[in-house]
Parts: sequence; structure tokens; C-alpha cells
Amino acid sequence: MSDVKLEGLRKTYDDFVAVEGTDLQVQEGEFFSLLGPSGCGKTTTLRMVAGFVMPSSGRILLGGEDVTWQPPEKRNIGIVFQNYAIFPHMNVFDNIAFGLRLRKMPSPTIRDRVMSALEQVGLSGFERRFQRELSGGQQQRVALARVLVTEPRILLLDEPLSALDKKLREEMKLWIKDLQRRLSITTVYVTHDQGEALTMSDRIGVMDRGRIVQVGAPTEIYERPANLFVTTFIGDSNLVDVTLVETAAGLWQVDLGGQRMPASPGTGLVAGAKAKLVVRPENVRLGPAARAAGPAVMTLEVIDRVYSGAMVRYRLRAGDQELQGEVLNQPDQPVFATGDQVEVGWAPDTTTLFPA
Repeated sequence: MSDVKLEGLRKTYDDFVAVEGTDLQVQEGEFFSLLGPSGCGKTTTLRMVAGFVMPSSGRILLGGEDVTWQPPEKRNIGIVFQNYAIFPHMNVFDNIAFGLRLRKMPSPTIRDRVMSALEQVGLSGFERRFQRELSGGQQQRVALARVLVTEPRILLLDEPLSALDKKLREEMKLWIKDLQRRLSITTVYVTHDQGEALTMSDRIGVMDRGRIVQVGAPTEIYERPANLFVTTFIGDSNLVDVTLVETAAGLWQVDLGGQRMPASPGTGLVAGAKAKLVVRPENVRLGPAARAAGPAVMTLEVIDRVYSGAMVRYRLRAGDQELQGEVLNQPDQPVFATGDQVEVGWAPDTTTLFPA
């Protein structure tokens, strides 16, 4: 069943529309991410689910119950914000116990729940420490434990990794996903970081200007973007101007810099019209691999070679445009230098076409 269901959810501030007509279902036990740039409405959506912001119209259902106008404390939701809001004058135990004491639970129950929560987040033995004695990752775990100790039905996370450094973010996103799996708790995660969303999520909802423009599994969002916004926001893409020539055998033939290349079919495309060809750099094949990739190749000039350790990225001139191809840095890979002429190709099913 749907643990979180949004029906026509809308939020306006005077004449500004923050969230527009959102329909969404998050299944029980699912890790769902709302992904989008700053100001797209994802945090406003999360705060409406939590009850901190009232919608202008629409409904919010949790576990089938309409909670649209219920206050936050009636919704059985746990939420972790960007700022962990750990009380510096309290030790870890008292921070985690804070919500339980507000509910006037018996002391033995509080102790059992706190110790269990500490074990869940891997902080057993930390109960007497204060905020100043904790790393950023440990503070985040305390914030999660403070939420989990109340046994919420649904967990909401609002960019909880944004304050951490890159290495710690990489560690913590995997740890949070493992914790969510162990607890089987329905989770809605807000982020602007595509890497976090792709790594952690069962499904992703991409937001743009107050609307959810695509919902799908990470592979679907990355490999089959619904529009140009999703294409450019998720990962790196070559976005090349082409002319549609003809369709044959279910594929479009396109003209790119005076050379004809195959591409996947798309909607709203007409022969002779301009279009945008999208192909990920890692799907561009260079040298001997080009002919094995698809039915056609073209010859392009290398204008730059960028070394980044595990990968090497080539910038290539395609007429008056630029194309980028990325290859693994392995001993058996040919190396191309600036000015070289190199054969380039791709499998047609790794491309996407959109009307210009």
C-alpha cells in the first residue's frame, strides 16, 4: 500500500507558486528521493508532508489516512533537517531522550529505547558524550537516533548530508541506506545532489519549478530521461544540435556536422527538423571500439584530453560543435593526443532525441 500519497498538492505564497499540482505515491518501506535544484519546491513539499507548512490545496494521506490539516505531532513522522539541532548543553543520551521525556514516558522505557536507538545507529558507548566531542558524522547519527527512538511510521530527511565533507558524505549515504533497509522504514529524502539520489533511492522524483517532471528508478531516470531538464540535471550529457534525416528500421538517422549517425526514436520528431541528440560521454566509443558499438562511425578531431585518474575524457570537434567521450583508464586502452583524428560511434539505444 501507499504509505505517503499526495493528491493535487499545491502551495502558493501570494502570487508565487512554490509547488504546483503534485501527485505522488510512496510505497511502504520504500526509499524515495525528491531531487531538484534549489528553489524547485522539494523542501516545501517535504514540510507539507511533515505538517510544518499547510497546503493551499490538495490532500496528504499517510497510510491511507487524510492528515492534510493535522498538526505535526499527530502524524507519527520523524524528520531530520540540514542542521542537526543537537543541544550542546545535553549529552548524547539526553538529546535522544528529549522527545520521549516530552511524551512523559517512564524512565525505564526511555532508557531501553535510547540504548536500542544508539545500537541501531552504531553509537553504543557514546551516551555520555557532548556535541563538542562528536564528529560531523556522529552528530548526524545522534540526530537520526533522536528521530528513530520515537518509532515514527515515516522518516523524512531534508538534505542531511549537506554539512559534511565529500569523503564523509560518501560514507554516510551508504550507511543511511543500509540503516533504512534494516529498519524497513518508509523514507522520503530531499536532495539537490544527483549522486546521493542515484546511490540511495529505490525511486526518484525529479522536480523542476514546483512540479515533479519524472518519477522512476535510478536507472530509468539516468538512462531514459523524460525531457531536456532531466537530461541536463542528471549526470553529464552531450547535448548536440542535429538535423533529422529519415527513419529506417525503427531508428532515426541524423546529420551531425555533415556526417550521418543513428539515434533512438523519439516523440514529436519530423524529418528535416532540428533536434537535440543526447548521448552520455561514457556511451561514446572511440577508436577500434567505435565500429563494434553501432552501425555507423564518424571521424572527429581530438581537441583536448582530460585525465582524472580512473577515467580519461576526450573533447572532440563535431563540425562547429563539441562532443565528449569518456573511457576507462586501462593499460589496453589506446591513447589519443590533441589533434588526432579518431573514429567515434555509439550504440543507437544509448541515445535520446528531443525536438529542438
